[in-house]
Amino acid sequence: MYQEERLIEIIRYLNRNRRISVEQICDLFQVSRDTARRDLVKLEDRKAIVRTRGGAILPSSHNIIKDYTKRLQTVSQEKQHIGQKAASLIQSGDKIILDTSTTVQACANHMEAIECTVITNSINQAEILSNKKHVNIQLLGGSLQKEHRFLFGTSVIERLKKFHVDKAFIGVVGVSENGLTIAHEEDGMVKKNMIQQAEQVIVLADHTKFGVTEFFQFAKLEDVDLIITDKGPDPEFQRLLDRCDVELLVAGKEEADVWS
Repeated sequence: MYQEERLIEIIRYLNRNRRISVEQICDLFQVSRDTARRDLVKLEDRKAIVRTRGGAILPSSHNIIKDYTKRLQTVSQEKQHIGQKAASLIQSGDKIILDTSTTVQACANHMEAIECTVITNSINQAEILSNKKHVNIQLLGGSLQKEHRFLFGTSVIERLKKFHVDKAFIGVVGVSENGLTIAHEEDGMVKKNMIQQAEQVIVLADHTKFGVTEFFQFAKLEDVDLIITDKGPDPEFQRLLDRCDVELLVAGKEEADVWS
């Protein structure tokens, strides 16, 4: 295997496992320790890794959170599958909360016109649901975050505390051992209170969110009842979910896999 091929595979390994040792490189590619070190030096020169004692990790990176309109344009087929599976869990007579994420908006798009009550702080969710017969909408009023099109602030949180719902559908930027995280504190504070008002907390997150920690933590994994995703996590993360009693539902398959 040429060096460039090894470098690509090392980065792929890091994307899956977050760290790699010199010994692991030697075992994976049948090369000497000197060759493994040269590979890491090359990747460090390209700023693709951060070298550690005996190995390497990926550098810290923060994805730029696109504004809501741009995120809508990039809603993936995986998110549509997640949204469709989430919508199938909503029953006639349910009282639910929908937050502002684009994955949760996919749930709103797939909702049937059944009799239910939806509480949301999202302008977009309210607009979508206004076209669905028998859906009662409670739009939480507050300060408008224009870029991401959600309402936030003390008035939103105080009004939320007056409701008790069957299910809350929550989107995230990251799901990790550090819990559920989001980029904006004001959005996170609303999500935190949404979770507190629900009998069942359902997180909608595609597999790229697993292992990611963003700026603001708004909930612990123990606060979550169910995660709907498009692809199962690695065994280590699955064990973490098991310890926290979080069920996992994989969408986009003929028969979804469920773990508890």
